[in-house]
Amino acid sequence: MMSIYALAIKSLLNRKLTVLLTVAVISLSVTLLLGVERIRHEARNSFTSTISGTDLIVGARTGRIGLLLSSVFHIGSAENSISWESFEAISSNPQVRWAIPLSLGDSHRGYRVLGTNDDYFNHYLYGRGRSLQLTDGQRFAADDEMVLGSEVAEKLGYKIEDHVVVSHGSGEFSFRDHDENPFTVVGILAPTGTPVDRTLIIDLAGIEKIHADSPLQGSDHDALDVFLKGVDKHDHVNEPEQITAFLLGLKSRGAALGLLRTINTYDKEPLTAAMPGVTLQELWEAIGVAEKALLAVAAFVVVVGLFGLLATLLTSLNERRREMAILRSVGARPHHLFGLMVGEATLVTLSGVAVGVTLLQVLLHVGQPLIASRFGLYIQGVGLNTNQLLLILLISACGALIGFIPGYRVYRFSLADGMTVRI
Repeated sequence: MMSIYALAIKSLLNRKLTVLLTVAVISLSVTLLLGVERIRHEARNSFTSTISGTDLIVGARTGRIGLLLSSVFHIGSAENSISWESFEAISSNPQVRWAIPLSLGDSHRGYRVLGTNDDYFNHYLYGRGRSLQLTDGQRFAADDEMVLGSEVAEKLGYKIEDHVVVSHGSGEFSFRDHDENPFTVVGILAPTGTPVDRTLIIDLAGIEKIHADSPLQGSDHDALDVFLKGVDKHDHVNEPEQITAFLLGLKSRGAALGLLRTINTYDKEPLTAAMPGVTLQELWEAIGVAEKALLAVAAFVVVVGLFGLLATLLTSLNERRREMAILRSVGARPHHLFGLMVGEATLVTLSGVAVGVTLLQVLLHVGQPLIASRFGLYIQGVGLNTNQLLLILLISACGALIGFIPGYRVYRFSLADGMTVRI
């Protein structure tokens, strides 16, 4: 007698249409589940790798998550600023290896403008210690030059030597454009999959210059004071009075907690220091409910697909009673029929999983550029991660277990029941 699996294959081929529909349902549900898991995994990696190698983020007194969102993700706005004197005092601490000042508050057509200095390009890291790279041009070397993130350059169609006018405020629409001080694009950054891609970067001196020239800046009393003292504000634009936040890299990771306490109890002005890794974890836990809910929905879709398989097998049993009786009459034992049902369920499940995995890899390969450009999410390769492999094993095992139910019913069929003609 031929093997159980060979017999199961022949039986499935005899019901091609029903089997193909069942395989299609399982494969689509597997593609959805594994796709959601992969996107969830990559999103979390991208999220947690937005900033790397930075030991502390320092801003005006606020919550740690709010500080992280405004200074790193450029979401929301900082309510207060930090004096330049405080930045210099803290950055001169013996434990500090480097410090990057950040000045936010301006925008261009909905994209944030970041004022900083050359240390931003030297020390800002993302991912697993990856530094910022230019795909075209060079870093800014003057207060009227600008470096663009990859998304800004692509979406707005900017290239080297183009002129950009910065607007006051962080919204898509502004009450005032700083058109008296346009900036020249001198560099375009490589894609990073982080908020840097959606940022226009200029020198701190450029920030000070456009605000010093702005009629919205200052008051009549300030202007009169400058006139009476015979001082031109433009003589001091290279040294800002205030910044939004700054990043710190320390000589020793062990110094982070001590300096954290020092900054949070700073007596010159109220400040908040946050450790990026800890704060990112807190933020992900706060927003992780949505991705868990999406994963649960995808899992239920797979459950529905497996129940569809069960329904197909059970529905076909009445039509196959004579087939089972014939198999019994030629020597098949009850456990052979049980194995046949389990084998069919296993083969259908494995076929659905195989098609689903293949479909997912094709979609990821084809959709990588679109996902990167539309959502800033970079899928690392098209293989399977550990979680996906575990899900595949779980689905395959559940598919095999599904076959136990029709297998048990077939096991109880009698030869007489199968050979009896019902009218």
